Amino acid sequence: MASDKLKTSNKVFALAVPVMISNISTPLIGVVDTAIVGQSPDPSLIGAVAISAMLFSLLYWGFGFLRMGTTSLTAQSIGACEPSESRAILMRALIVSLATGFGLIALQTPISALGFFFLKASSSVEFLSKEYFDIRIWSAPATFINYALVGWFIGLGRARIALLIQLILNFLNAFLDWYFVIELGMGVKGVALGTLFAEFFAATIGLIFAVKIYLHLKTEKNKISIWDFSKLRKLFNVSTDIMVRSLALMFVFMWFTSQSAKNGDLVLAANAILMHFITTTAYFLDGFAIAAESLAGRAIGAKSRKDFVRISKVTLSWSAIIAALASIVLIALGPNIIRVLTVDTNIQETAIEFMLWAALAPLIATWCYQLDGIFLGATWTREMVKSMLISTSLFLLVYWVLLPLQNTGLWLSLYFHFAARAVTLGYYFPRLLNRDFPSAKH
Repeated sequence: MASDKLKTSNKVFALAVPVMISNISTPLIGVVDTAIVGQSPDPSLIGAVAISAMLFSLLYWGFGFLRMGTTSLTAQSIGACEPSESRAILMRALIVSLATGFGLIALQTPISALGFFFLKASSSVEFLSKEYFDIRIWSAPATFINYALVGWFIGLGRARIALLIQLILNFLNAFLDWYFVIELGMGVKGVALGTLFAEFFAATIGLIFAVKIYLHLKTEKNKISIWDFSKLRKLFNVSTDIMVRSLALMFVFMWFTSQSAKNGDLVLAANAILMHFITTTAYFLDGFAIAAESLAGRAIGAKSRKDFVRISKVTLSWSAIIAALASIVLIALGPNIIRVLTVDTNIQETAIEFMLWAALAPLIATWCYQLDGIFLGATWTREMVKSMLISTSLFLLVYWVLLPLQNTGLWLSLYFHFAARAVTLGYYFPRLLNRDFPSAKH
């Protein structure tokens, strides 16, 4: 029993650590981008890159299903010993990625108009932002191909390849930004071109790895069609569920930001800094959630209740331990981190006043993060949508009730959202477990 848990822990960390490294490299590159454009005396350059990057983050967040759905379905096919289905899943994911990417290119004019309508900016910043948008939008097919490839590699248990692709993408992006902006003086266009070329180069490297693995996957006698209607329908249903869930989650954080602004510029700035605490710890904890996706998916495919339960317990335990350590670090170092992130003493004081809310958030949020990963691996996505919609509705209700508490009420509402997601997913867990594993036999 102990040896089984140790083996499972080793598998979890083999998947989680590369994901953590990959996740942490992404925001660091954002800092590099800002530092590069910050060398210009024109402040509108920084604003343009910030606005455009935010628009693409919002735009692409809803398409996270291309990674998550591919991971869970691939892991299930590996668990079921169906390599032909693993190959077919890759082809379906790539087809959907290309169709989605070219669809965004075709709709770039209305997307741009709508995006900049909501993201208000000065005329100079908006002009430069549109230059950035008009170039970077052409990277959409490559971006989505990378989503699909990373999802496929993680589903196969090849997290190191996924890490390599992400590191190539991030560091090549930083180098090209430096070359185009600093050496060639191309400004915002240079930043957009750097991202464009980096996305396509990373996709090319990923496809080379994918082809090698694809050709080595043994096929069964009864070949599986890429266009199998039942499989396509499952992919569509899973993708739709994940998209709805992602959009609801995005709404919560956008609402949090908008209500922070209503509490004044100081609170807005302080909450923005504190939100970095939450997102950074989420990058670490996401490693265990993605490990759960892959390993739980395999257990579902293998129809092993014992493995599924053990994976769920082990990943939940490690995630909770890391969350506790993260909270301790944030409590100890939080004030110093805040002083590094801003020199404004008023913002520092406000952020430190509310710091405990952000520092303790991992202890509450880790449970819903991890259950999300388990549910994704099992493709229990319909219940994820129900959980997210219920939790989002309760989040708004609690915020309305606690409105007199101002920023404290806002943070309590966010805590309630994390807790509600964990409770509702926990409620569904035993029912779905017994549905997919009707017998205790394994």
